[in-house]
Amino acid sequence: MKDKAEMLAFYDYPAEHWVHIRTTNPIESMFATVRLRTSKTKNCGNRKTTLMMAYKLMRSAETKWRRLRGFALLADVVKDVRFINVVKEMETHQQATA
Repeated sequence: MKDKAEMLAFYDYPAEHWVHIRTTNPIESMFATVRLRTSKTKNCGNRKTTLMMAYKLMRSAETKWRRLRGFALLADVVKDVRFINVVKEMETHQQATA
């Protein structure tokens, strides 16, 4: 199967993060708000004004975001720790050697 490794890379992250990886709704929702507002206010300002409006809309949307589930595991993700069957790879290796 072509690109099997890329498709299954999803499972290299903690299970708590899977729900956040699967969805792009927050991104799509934020840009939909910006797109709607900029289309409604066409020709009401220059580039700088439009960028400031988009920035303010995004900051407003940011206050409504949920906290990432499993945020305590982000340090492991940054350190490139792999997870196998929802268990850290290091723990799996230690259990196998014991």
